[in-house]
Amino acid sequence: MKPGACFFNGKNPLLTSFQDFGLADPISRALKEENYHTPTPIQAQTIPLAMTGRDVVGIAQTGTGKTAAFALPILHRILENRIRPQPKTCRVLVLSPTRELSGQILDSFNAYGRHIRLSSALAIGGVPMGRQVRSVMQGVEVMVATPGRLLDLVQSNGLKLNQVEFLVLDEADRMLDMGFINDIRKVVAKLP
Repeated sequence: MKPGACFFNGKNPLLTSFQDFGLADPISRALKEENYHTPTPIQAQTIPLAMTGRDVVGIAQTGTGKTAAFALPILHRILENRIRPQPKTCRVLVLSPTRELSGQILDSFNAYGRHIRLSSALAIGGVPMGRQVRSVMQGVEVMVATPGRLLDLVQSNGLKLNQVEFLVLDEADRMLDMGFINDIRKVVAKLP
């Protein structure tokens, strides 16, 4: 982690409104449309830190808004430096343990990024890989994947990880419990 990384402990929320974060207008509009008004404690503590580029480790119960806690500052930072991804690359890589969670995370990114024409892709096992390879041919801003399928894409030269700017390990404890430690190490070793 970068110096100054923060560990969220669930106490002492810093901000009381999503407007307090200074998120880009397209993201703020999407939050209003999603009826998001008051950040949860994990969001209040982690979003300001993540917006400055700090690494954040957050632990909170299911349903407390962890996805928004990492997705919102990432989307904001993408807008601050909007560049077209190179072919077969992604700027944001989110790893999660299951297909279902990966789909939910991608849906959240797309909902929060609905006004910014976000390019995104999903890479999960249990479905043909060809469509997933085609979805990243032009490059995407956000890739959400399970570790095994991500490595399949990388090993088949369907995806390069040399342009990743943001890495999220969602439910990292669960991925470790499921035996993904070696896959995660392989992924991290390929990052810039």
